[in-house]
Amino acid sequence: MKHEVIKTRMGEVAIPKPETYKDCVELIRSDYYRYHGKCDSIIKMLLYGLKNPPFMLTFWLRLAQIHGLLYWPAKIIHRHYSQKFGLQIFPSMKIGYGLWLGHSISVVINPATVIGNNVNIHQLTQIGTSTPKAAIIGNNVCLNPMISLVNDVHIGNNATIGTGAVVTHDVPLNATVVGVPARVIHSNQPGRYIGNRWPIPS
Repeated sequence: MKHEVIKTRMGEVAIPKPETYKDCVELIRSDYYRYHGKCDSIIKMLLYGLKNPPFMLTFWLRLAQIHGLLYWPAKIIHRHYSQKFGLQIFPSMKIGYGLWLGHSISVVINPATVIGNNVNIHQLTQIGTSTPKAAIIGNNVCLNPMISLVNDVHIGNNATIGTGAVVTHDVPLNATVVGVPARVIHSNQPGRYIGNRWPIPS
C-alpha cells in the first residue's frame, strides 16, 4: 500500500492511501485489531460490526475510499450509519491505520482533518475550522469525550486530550492537555490509553 507523508509542525505522519480492496481490507483489519488485539476473517469482522455501530461505520468507510464495484453500496451504507448515529467521518478524509471509535453518538469531524495512526476518538468530539485547513492529529493520540479541536491545530504523537478540553493551540509530543482553553499538565504518560496498537509500516 502506498502512503502519503503529511508534514506537521512537530514531525511527520504517514497516512495509508488504499488503491485496491486488498488495501481496504488491511485497513479494516487494523481498525478491528484495535478492539480485539487480533485479526479475523472479513466475515467475522462484518458480523462484529452488526453489534458495534462505530466499527460498522469505519468498515464501510474504508470500502468507500476507492472507486470500485463496492463504492456506491459502501457509500450508501456508510451514510446510513453516519446519519443514524451522528458520526460524521467522511471517506474523503486522510485516516491512518487503527481508527478506534469509543461510542456511537455525536462525532463531527471536518473533512479537511488528517487523522494519524492508532487514534482513539470518543463521543461528543468536534473537530472544526473556519479556515480551509483543519486539525492534523498525530499517531497514538487519544481524544477523550466532549473535546473540541479548533482550526488547524497540530496534535503531536502520543498526546492525550482530556475530557471537555477546547484545543486552540498546538499540542506537543507526548503531552496531556486539559481545560478551556487546553493547557499542558504533564508529559510523563505518552499514549497511555492507546491499546492494541497496529504496527505502523516504516
